Amino acid sequence: MIRSAATLGLMAAALLLIGPGAQAAATLATLPRDLSPWGMFTAADIVVKAVMVGLALASLATWTVWLSKTIELSRETARARAALAQLEADTTLAELRGAEAQDGVGQLIQTAAREAQLSGWTFDDYFKERVALRLERAEAAMARKIARGTGILATIGAVAPFVGLFGTVWGIMNAFIGISEAHTTNLAVVAPGIAEALLATALGLVAAVPAVVIYNYLVRQIANYRALLGDASAQVLLLVSRDRGRSARLMARAAE
Repeated sequence: MIRSAATLGLMAAALLLIGPGAQAAATLATLPRDLSPWGMFTAADIVVKAVMVGLALASLATWTVWLSKTIELSRETARARAALAQLEADTTLAELRGAEAQDGVGQLIQTAAREAQLSGWTFDDYFKERVALRLERAEAAMARKIARGTGILATIGAVAPFVGLFGTVWGIMNAFIGISEAHTTNLAVVAPGIAEALLATALGLVAAVPAVVIYNYLVRQIANYRALLGDASAQVLLLVSRDRGRSARLMARAAE
């Protein structure tokens, strides 16, 4: 009887010693093993998943805007340079008014020609001022048109890091709740949740940094394009002034 009682005591002590280890092993067995970005995404909370999907869509929008605006700016800048070279030649506004207004400079020419037509091709003292006002409005309209779509880059660059931070805070909060429910301080229990949360911050930076860089690049390219439009406006005003001088000389010869 004494030996049986001792044997039972030893078995009970062994079970007490093995029990926590077995529980820990069972807990580790239920932890997610796939810690790749996709595995962390699929194991994340629904709120963190929504944050990650939103940031991925924001990154896609950033690169889409970069591609479309780069192509548009390259095309419009090349057209503006070619039209500006034509403006610098010895020509008249009447000769250029028949050109198609496919680019910004062509629209400036058509704007000046429209004012000349409304004025009956009479170059009075205030004709140049009226043309200058029309050109200023046309430049502002084309600048707004060419800059359309770049505002979303500024928004993504400013908001994306905070959205990622929100996903991180939410994920870490869930990780600590999991620690409380598991009644353990084992790092292996909380590590996957923290990794998923930090992935949201990484995606926020992936979306924000290119957006800021691309926005600054496009702003410089738009400024260059607007400078070309300013040069074109100056050339159109020179044509107006030149035509006015020619008209005055013709009228003087006719008066003789």
